[in-house]
Amino acid sequence: MSATAEILVPGKAGEGEALVLTAPISFWGGVDPRTGRIADVRHPQHGEVISGRVLFLPGTIGSSSASAVLMELVHNGRAPAALVLHEPDAILLLGLIVAREMGWETPIAVRLDRGAFDACRGEALTVAADGAITVAV
Repeated sequence: MSATAEILVPGKAGEGEALVLTAPISFWGGVDPRTGRIADVRHPQHGEVISGRVLFLPGTIGSSSASAVLMELVHNGRAPAALVLHEPDAILLLGLIVAREMGWETPIAVRLDRGAFDACRGEALTVAADGAITVAV
């Protein structure tokens, strides 16, 4: 599997196991910023850890607080290795932008067509600084 994604927010290249979410998620109340675990008991991947993984988001359920949760994940060292979004989410991505302005190392965030998500499921991936997504070797 290899693809080139559109860079939404530049950041540190990431490597990790792909976690392809099967449903949109709310970061506010849906992700624990201390552990990086999906806390929403109604989410199909409840209990999964997003930290250190390449997180594929089919969508988000909005709260303006999502940016703060993502910023906390970065600050706590619990952020995903990279974020792959089907559609840009300005509020969520604001968390990365603010974290970067605070001088914290942030993961890269890219946009990739949702049709490519399933091919990535469970793979160990690298998301390069130029947006190239490849199977890690």
